[in-house]
Amino acid sequence: MSDYSYLILVLIVPFISFLINGLAGHRFSPKVAGLIGTSAIAVTFIAALAAAATYFGAHTGETAYTPIVALNMVWLKFSAALHVDMGILVDPISVMMLVVVSTISLMVHIYSFGYMKGEPGFTRFYAYLSLFSFSMYGLVVATNIFQMYVFWELVGLSSFLLIGYYYDKPSAVAAAKKAFIVTRFADFGFLIGIIALTYFTQSYYFTQSYDFISLNDPQNMAIRSAIPITFAGMSVVTWALLLIFMGGAGKSAMFPLHIWLPDAMEGPTPVSALIHAATMVVAGVYLVARLFGAFVFSAPDALHVVGWVGGISSLIAAIIACTQTDIKRILAFSTMSQIGYMMLALGVSGFAGEEGLGFTASMFHLFTHAMFKALLFLGAGSVIHAIHKNSISDAGGLRKYMPITHITWLIACLAISGIPPFAGFFSKDEILAAAFNQNMPLYIVGTVVAGLTAFYMFRLYFSMFWGKDNDYHHTPHESPLSMIVPMIFLAVMSVVAGWIPFGLFVTPSGGAHHGEMNLLVASLSVLVAVGGIALAMLMYMKPSDKPEKAANLFGRLYTVIYRKFMIDEIYLFISKNLLINGVAKGVARFDRLVVDGFINSFAWGTLMSSIGIKKLQSGQLQKYGFAFVMSALFVVFMILVLIK
Repeated sequence: MSDYSYLILVLIVPFISFLINGLAGHRFSPKVAGLIGTSAIAVTFIAALAAAATYFGAHTGETAYTPIVALNMVWLKFSAALHVDMGILVDPISVMMLVVVSTISLMVHIYSFGYMKGEPGFTRFYAYLSLFSFSMYGLVVATNIFQMYVFWELVGLSSFLLIGYYYDKPSAVAAAKKAFIVTRFADFGFLIGIIALTYFTQSYYFTQSYDFISLNDPQNMAIRSAIPITFAGMSVVTWALLLIFMGGAGKSAMFPLHIWLPDAMEGPTPVSALIHAATMVVAGVYLVARLFGAFVFSAPDALHVVGWVGGISSLIAAIIACTQTDIKRILAFSTMSQIGYMMLALGVSGFAGEEGLGFTASMFHLFTHAMFKALLFLGAGSVIHAIHKNSISDAGGLRKYMPITHITWLIACLAISGIPPFAGFFSKDEILAAAFNQNMPLYIVGTVVAGLTAFYMFRLYFSMFWGKDNDYHHTPHESPLSMIVPMIFLAVMSVVAGWIPFGLFVTPSGGAHHGEMNLLVASLSVLVAVGGIALAMLMYMKPSDKPEKAANLFGRLYTVIYRKFMIDEIYLFISKNLLINGVAKGVARFDRLVVDGFINSFAWGTLMSSIGIKKLQSGQLQKYGFAFVMSALFVVFMILVLIK
């Protein structure tokens, strides 16, 4: 067995980088601080590639991949039986995620040298990036669900800091608070799910420290024995896994917990590329995949919910993206839609053989999506860096000024639209094939989303690089080399990543999957995508009134979609009008009049009593003497009266 103890570097090195830049970064020049952060991530990138080469390279293909606990230590010990461990779990999906996180992190660190140049908080930005990378790595390699939860919350903290990086900008502060509150609400469900799962299986888990290997074991008698225990007509194991999925749905911006993601675009664009496109938002998908054995063997109904939440989220986000005008918000809804695809694939997946295609497809799409979606965000940052505007109405004709950004963006658009031979075609085709075999309604949803994806992405592409040639105040120019190089690298990955035989490496059972392409599904998805591209070309390649006519055709429905189906307004109405003005004000009035009134009355009575008796202790000796003499005379008088 190979020694993977060097993977401890993926935790130690970013954390040290965070401490150096966070505590002493003000003593460094921005360049030095950036080099410290980037060098740390480069070390983790090399470690991740080494782990992937060792783990996948040593496999003969004759047996299934087995998980390896490379490192394990007791972190919190409550008793000999009850303890929480910290460690490093090496298996196909953790190794794959290490490669994804380290690759995108390294590209973003390099890109930020150019994009964030001149920012007053440059050092602080790199410190936050290091903290995020440390947290994400800890989540990925977690050996047990408690370790994952600890780093899950650290990832949320890092996201809050990065979204609110421009802390002097009210909209950024509001977006950071919104993301933090919504995801904390979801994480509350996650925590309850963990507690419920461990409570009903406590006799077993107190000796196993809640590790993922045991949780996914189909012979796990503790979980199997808890399945007959029901609540509201459903197994408590199903309830527990649904609550855990609630945490994943919040982190991955699934409906109806998605409202934070568009606003999170207030953060710097490199942040959007790193945490809101390729790493943090896929943590929910990774969570379901990490517990896939528990879902498929112990709570298949919960897995169906995962699939439908993914499908509905994917469709809603794709529809909304067709109407938005902010470049980064369109990409945010695109991210939500593509993550919905991944959840959909997990929801229609079985465990072994052909039935496990959905799991493999989900992880494959997670891998390819990280490359082309990060490229799209970095390309958007390149455009914003050139024109200093975020709206597609302020862009146009940029292909003449930014040829490299134009070509790399086009590659990413073709990849996400599922056009062969780009990476997105292969992973999306497998998702649709899995849905086609297992759940026809979800397959139809996925096919519709494929057409919508191609339409809104090329609507964005034609609006920025073709369309009207705006009269720019400052002639746009290509971005600096530090921004261009990561974009070129990700463009290459967006082409070649799809050719990886992913089924040989990542499957739910650990065994190799030798699947064949479903030509019917592939042909139809490409046809639908080409139709979406053609429609976008017709409407947006040249200036015309077609988009306005289309919007008028849908009337109020277009307005409702543009306002994101009014979901934010619904939440605001519920929270402000019902909870705050209704329930909270009534509770506050009761607290003020009854609870505080009782305490205040008691205090008032005590005060009045003290006023009445405080003269007995005036501190004046003559008064004490007078009181003493009068008391003595009173006693003598009473004695004389009683004797008589």
